[in-house]
Formats: sequence, C-alpha cells, structure tokens
Amino acid sequence: MKLHLQQISDATDAERYAVVIMDCASWHSDHVANDIKNLSIIHLPPYSPELNPVEQVWQWLRQRELANRCFVNYEDIVEQLSRAWNCFREDVERVSSMCSRDWINLIT
Repeated sequence: MKLHLQQISDATDAERYAVVIMDCASWHSDHVANDIKNLSIIHLPPYSPELNPVEQVWQWLRQRELANRCFVNYEDIVEQLSRAWNCFREDVERVSSMCSRDWINLIT
C-alpha cells in the first residue's frame, strides 16, 4: 500500500496535492501515508456502499460468478477471477448502472 501511495505521490505535480479516498479495510490505514508530504487519505464511513460503487461490483461477482467454488490452485484462482471480471465488464450498461451515482460524473 505504501508503495502504491508513493507512486501516486510521485505522479502528482509538484504544485498539486493528492487526496486518496479509501474504504476502511485494515490495510488502508492512515499511517502508511505519514511520510508522504503531498498526499492525504480520506476514509469512507464504515458500511457506506452507496459511497463506494465497487462494493456492488464485488457483490455481483460473488453472487453470480464466484460463490460456492473450490479452486485447484493459485493459477485456477487467477483464471476464474479473470473470467468472472471479463463476464462482468462485457456488459457496458451493467457496469454503468452498477457503478454510477447521481453525484458521480461517469464518462462512457
């Protein structure tokens, strides 16, 4: 996580400041950005899927593609997740409807 935030910081113009919005996953802690001078983290409130559209994506993937499965090995996990993701993204209308919010300006 720290490496990822550092990459965001490095890609941010010197006269700019980056704000990263994260959910409250355990690895999304504030202290990982302590040493980064041009970046801050804002956490979404707990249990607020309406603010984090990817939550609906995960729910769709679990319910329709990934639930109740056993995987043979790591490669099988990667293959099945890739298949599930490609199935999800092949329907642009589904992606737009699940990920859009009145307050988000999506470019399609």
